[in-house]
Parts: sequence; C-alpha cells; structure tokens
Amino acid sequence: MSDSSPLPPVRLHPEAELARDALSTPLLSRAARLARWAGPDTRVDAGGGLVDEQLPAAAEVLGLTGDDAAADAGEAWRVALDTGLVEIADEDEGTVRAGAELALLTGGSPHDVLAVWQGALETVLADASVPDIEGLEEALDEGGEIDFDRLQWDPEAEAEFLDGVLGNLYLLSVTEEGPGDSPVPLPALAASMIVPSDMGEPTNDVLEQVSDAMMKLDDQFRLLEPVGLVEYQPVDEALMADTDEEPAAPVDDTDVSRYGMVRLTPLGLYGLRARLLEAGFTAPAVGDLADKGADALLDGTATFPPQAARAETEQWLARRQPLEGARELLAASRGSDAGAPLRRLRCQQALALVGAEAEPALREVLDDPELGGLARVWLSEHGAADVPAPSEAMIFWLTIDTVAAQLAAEGNSEELRSLVQGLAAQHGGFFAAAWRVDHPATADVLEAMGRLHPDKRIAKEARKAAFKARSQQGG
Repeated sequence: MSDSSPLPPVRLHPEAELARDALSTPLLSRAARLARWAGPDTRVDAGGGLVDEQLPAAAEVLGLTGDDAAADAGEAWRVALDTGLVEIADEDEGTVRAGAELALLTGGSPHDVLAVWQGALETVLADASVPDIEGLEEALDEGGEIDFDRLQWDPEAEAEFLDGVLGNLYLLSVTEEGPGDSPVPLPALAASMIVPSDMGEPTNDVLEQVSDAMMKLDDQFRLLEPVGLVEYQPVDEALMADTDEEPAAPVDDTDVSRYGMVRLTPLGLYGLRARLLEAGFTAPAVGDLADKGADALLDGTATFPPQAARAETEQWLARRQPLEGARELLAASRGSDAGAPLRRLRCQQALALVGAEAEPALREVLDDPELGGLARVWLSEHGAADVPAPSEAMIFWLTIDTVAAQLAAEGNSEELRSLVQGLAAQHGGFFAAAWRVDHPATADVLEAMGRLHPDKRIAKEARKAAFKARSQQGG
C-alpha cells in the first residue's frame, strides 16, 4: 500500500459512540480498574510491572481466574502504565500513584478518551510483534540483552508485517467493492502479504509461507481482540491437532471460517485511520469536507467512489440552504484547468441532490458558456418551464466536457466505451464538427475516442479530428 495516493474514505461512527466502545473494551476497562485499585502499598519492579506478589490480588480485583489470570492482570497493568493511567511515584521505592490520564476517562471529552485508547492500542500492537516469552528468555545474552540473530527475529520486519496486514484489512474494509462489515478469511489476509499479485498457481513453498503467516496472525489477532481493534474467530484447534489423531467430531473441510475470520470494529477503523494519518498516508473520512468550501468539496471528492462521494456531498449540503449551496457549487465548478471537467461532473451530481429551491441559481447561469448546458440539463430533469434550447455549439462543448470528466474519473472503462460508441452512432458528422469545439480538452477527448472505439474506420476519423483540434489549438 503506497502512501502517495489517497485511500478510499472511511465512514466513522461518532466520537461519543466510539469513546463508549473504547471504555467497554476488556483491556482498557481492566487497566482503568487497576489504576483505581492501586494505592500506597502497591509495588512495582524496575521495569514498572507489578511485583509477582501483587499479581494475584490484581487478578482478583479484575475477576480473573485460571492459568492466565496473573498474565492478563500484568498486561492490564502495563497498559495502565503506558497510557498514563498510573505513573511511578518513586523509582527507588517502587511506588505508584494515579496518572493524569485516569481522570480523562470520566471527565474528559470523547476525543480525550480515544487518545487514551489509542495509547493502549500501541502497547498491544508492540506486544503482538514480539515472539513468545520462552523464546525471548533463551535468546538473552550474558548482559541481559536480546540476541536477535539467535532468536531469528527481526523486530522491524515483524512490525512492518503486522502493519501491512492491518493496512490491507483497512483497505478491504473501506473499499466499496470490498467485504465492508463482513469478516475476512484469515488465509486471504495472509496470502495478500505473501503471494505475488502476478503469480498464477502458488508454489508449495509459497503455500507453506501462507500457512506460517496464518498461524502467526492467529496469535496476533487473539491479542488484538481484547483492545477492541478486531472481532476475531480463531483458527479451529482441530486444524492444528496431530494428524494421526482422530477428530472428536466430523469436520467440514470446505468451511473457510475454520481457518479464522477477522473484521475491524468501528473502533478499529478509527484507530487504524489515526495510525495511517500519522504515518503520512492520505486517509480521508466522510464528513471531513462538510465545513469547507465548495471548491474543496468538488476537488476532494474527485477521487471518491460513488457512494462515498454522495455521502460526503449530502453532509456538505445539509449545512447550507439549498439556493446558497447551489450557487457556491456552480461558482466552484468554473475553470479551464485540467481538473475542471471533473469538478463540473461532481457539481452536476451534487446538484441532483438539491430540490427545486435551487432553480434560481441554475437560471442565473443559463448564458454561461461553461455552465449553461449543465443548467439546462438540471432544469429539464426537474420539470422547469421555459427552458431555452441549447445551441449546437453548447451541445458539443458539453459533450466534450462530459467525456473529459469521465476520462478523469474512470479512465478507459466499459461505461466510457459505450458512451463513445453511442456518440459516434447518434451523430454521423460528430467528428467533423467536434474538432472545432473551443474546449481545452477537445484534442485529448478525440484521441481517447479513437483509442476506445472498436470500429477501425470510426477510430481513424476520431484520430484525424484530434490532429485537427491540436493543430487549431497550436499544439
């Protein structure tokens, strides 16, 4: 995933709702309870962790039982320390006190709560990239430092792998053609990091790498679920059992869910977007442009997929009176620069969401050479009376502008191929007239039509017309 091009916009839940979700996550709620439990008699070791003697009491406070109770209590304490819910009062004595962040969980804004949760997420992500503790102990050298070569562990590579997996999961979640709220099979997520995009049938070596990655991700997502980043259905334990053992019950080998299923929570989408922004990615959210000008809306939604562009525009229009919004959109769509045709297309799509109250704004631009055709289309579609017929020059100008916008929005799509074929079929002398159109994109549009039309004779006419247009423009 490149950080140079914008990601699809994400639809985030309101911060107040996300803050409630954050406070109810098992890990942050445990960390907060331990921070409130800690007192003058609480002792920590040199690393800030609870001393072993106090782990049973901490586990009891949290209502934890079983073999993992002490470890889970220790993890919750580490999150409390890392997020500032508790802080070291005296390093020599190993005493602690409540941290400044603890009050934010009850008295802060939703944004404050989410900032604390984001700190907890960073702690868990760091832990998820670390191999099991037994391997770490075996790799300690005489000075107590980790011998990474002996461990065969590259911390930076492990962190990058997990970041890449979460980035792919985010992309799948926000792409309109993706699974959306549906869970993603773990094998598909692992393969997205291992299998080259141009590989046909994966080799046995690649399949083994995917299998190893799945097992790693299974452990990591089990760690990430308590912090509220994901909802996770783990890999079926039967798949990891000894192959010589008979399964306890019949299993369905075609059930992909047995191999693990994961989806980002609304809180997880918020958290990953924050990390992507910090890493330098352009990761827009629907609603970012609602309080900005029409120029920012039309330019900003130029790369949005249709549903997200509509949602963003609806939020923008909701903050304005229909007539005021229509005038602002029309003014922002003017121009002869390369992005102007797509701005006018977005303007036309935005105006389709505005009611009859906008009619005066459209009538005001009927004589505008750039907006007159667009205005006539809108007025006719809304059943307005006395709409003047467009001149032939205006029709051809609007046609060139529309194709230029579609080229910018979709490239050489099937829809555009159909549009090109339809134009050539409906107007026998289209190319003889089109090259004379005084539009900055005329030559580029005619060249594209020559490239896209399947009929060689018509394609040749389009290329000739493009040559004439370019000569006329002095290019």
